[in-house]
Amino acid sequence: MEHVTASEELSATLMYHVERPVFNEGYIDSELLHRKKRTPKPFQRRIAEHLRCSSEKAKSVVFGFLPILTWLPSYPLKQYLFGDIVSGISTGVMQLPQGLAYAMLAAVPPVFGLYSSFYPVLLYTFFGTSKHISIGTFAVISLMIGGVAVREAPDSMFAVNGTNASQVVDFEARDARRVEVVVALTTLVGIIQFVLGLLRFGFLAIYLTEPLVRGFTTAAAVHVSVSQIKYLLGVHTARFNGPLSVVYSLDAVFRNIASTNVVTLIIGLVCTVFLYFIKDLNERFKKKLPIPIPGEIIVVIVSTGISYGMVMSENYGVEVVGNIPTGLLPPKIPDFSVFPNLFPDAFAISVVGFSIAISLAKTFALKHGYSVDGNQELIALGLCNFVSSFFHTFAVTASMSRSLVQESTGGHTEIAGLLASLLVLLVVVAIGFVFQPLPTTVLAAIIMVNLLGMFRQMKDIPALWRTSKIELAIWLVSFFASVLLGLDYGLVVAMGFAILTVIYRTQCPKNALLGQIPDTGLYFDVDEYEEAEECSGIKIFQSNTSIYFANSDLYVSALKAKTGIDPAQLLVARKSQLKYAKRDNGERKAVNHCSPVKKNAVVLLVVPGVKKQKDHVYTNGQMTENHAESESEDDFFLQRMTPIHTIVLDFTPVNFIDSVGAKTIKSILVRYFICLCCAGTLLSDLRTLKFFCEPVTPDLIFPTIHDAVLHCKHSRDVPVCPDVQ
Repeated sequence: MEHVTASEELSATLMYHVERPVFNEGYIDSELLHRKKRTPKPFQRRIAEHLRCSSEKAKSVVFGFLPILTWLPSYPLKQYLFGDIVSGISTGVMQLPQGLAYAMLAAVPPVFGLYSSFYPVLLYTFFGTSKHISIGTFAVISLMIGGVAVREAPDSMFAVNGTNASQVVDFEARDARRVEVVVALTTLVGIIQFVLGLLRFGFLAIYLTEPLVRGFTTAAAVHVSVSQIKYLLGVHTARFNGPLSVVYSLDAVFRNIASTNVVTLIIGLVCTVFLYFIKDLNERFKKKLPIPIPGEIIVVIVSTGISYGMVMSENYGVEVVGNIPTGLLPPKIPDFSVFPNLFPDAFAISVVGFSIAISLAKTFALKHGYSVDGNQELIALGLCNFVSSFFHTFAVTASMSRSLVQESTGGHTEIAGLLASLLVLLVVVAIGFVFQPLPTTVLAAIIMVNLLGMFRQMKDIPALWRTSKIELAIWLVSFFASVLLGLDYGLVVAMGFAILTVIYRTQCPKNALLGQIPDTGLYFDVDEYEEAEECSGIKIFQSNTSIYFANSDLYVSALKAKTGIDPAQLLVARKSQLKYAKRDNGERKAVNHCSPVKKNAVVLLVVPGVKKQKDHVYTNGQMTENHAESESEDDFFLQRMTPIHTIVLDFTPVNFIDSVGAKTIKSILVRYFICLCCAGTLLSDLRTLKFFCEPVTPDLIFPTIHDAVLHCKHSRDVPVCPDVQ
């Protein structure tokens, strides 16, 4: 507190005093600054340098493609190894039940969830740049994959005649076909991510803004929860996909609710309550517990043992996981014939998966003080999905819950992920068959409890209501569109709406008139701050938006509304008054040897060569002394039309301007007497657009608002004569 007080006192005593001439860009460009001479390299030379191979460049490419080479040689065994071992075991124990559970969401047999928890995790250790995220199965991605599998291989395709003319489904053939579809989809996802990474499209995730992603994942949690209700109740219903699938799924469950298996329901509820209690316990005592209590593996082991001992599948009709083959399947080439049907879904899964992974990776990187490469993350995810798909996996991304466990239990590097994948391998090779009696309702309970974190994102709504209504709209549109239309269409709608909000922001900016804080060079909104005072005869207009074809006319309208000056009306009034003035006073004498100003300028103009005298001029309701020569007849009448002689446009918030915007601003300059204040980057854009040509010159551009204001005030005391045309 003492430090803060001392800092405040120090800042209060610091003085900022600069004495310099008023600069405009014409003077700065010609006298003050001189550009460095750059000789552009020939195109052939640039290509040759880019393609030239050297040992340093080769080393950089290899180290960039295999980030493990940058940290593994200097891996501190004593400091990191124990933490990575504990973290790897904790994450692996959590990954086992989640792999089995999320395979249900992907509409494939549970063992494929174990495959997806091994191969991609192993590969990410070598190619990933994050040290803390846990790659593997994830609810949102698994659900999107399952929707595609059900669409491409519905139950109706595998219906066979049963007894009593009833239709039964050949589940073995259906599951085999769904696995083929899912593997092909994963291959395509991997290809898309890998190619995007090579093309340096790591910035792609920025178009999925945080409110959009959080609304989307919350909607996905709704879809996942609804899809698991039938497993908790033990009822058999079809799986729905597409628009209104949530409504159809709930309708199907309620229609069959009378056939609920009570034993299944009891097991599911007990597991749900137990898992929720353990999760809450881990959260409350996370600082005291060396590792989180592995609630998921506990319920899996206990429920598997009880189910096996009581033969629940046969005695009580409880649905169980079923056959889990021991060992790994041999690699197989995916079915490329289904690629055309899967491309839109693959692209959506690629973008969503990358967005989730990179957001988690950046969070942990910021916390632990290292950096991640978005492009390399795309390449790593692409390789994880593409290579693993030949070994019967489905698409993966980073898991929030497992990543938190991996980081909080002492994980320092992806060695923890490597150990977790080896633990999964041990189960698949040696004891996978042990989980065959596991009730599917237990997996449903695991899934639903893991969704609690996503449902907590509902708290974003009141927070966004207080901070940003536009971001709240993005969140709500993303959520409701994804719930009602399905995750694929919902994502498209949400992205489209997010882009529209960007356009809306540029077309509905905050416009303000700025005033000076007395005895400073600072200017603030006069409507917002009491201390800000408008400069006499000068309007300073600021609009916090770029100026381009979509909003250039709106910019002019806002300028008219804020300043209260319409150049079109001024021109009509001017012509009318001049007509009557000439009729009464005769022809006006031409004045030679005078400095030209802009045609139709609204500015007090005086004739040189006449002795100065003091006049009292009323400006904004106050009488001020003004040194003038003799007034021209134009100004005698124009003075009575408006007390404003100059408008300053503050372009410092403007990021870019296109040719349409430049033409619009230029058209304003020939009607008003205007000075511009803009940054150097925008000045370069104006030069590129050939903005500076008569009657617009760089002398009208100033580096600061204060320079422009001082120039305008000084110009009122300098004799100027109109170029009468």
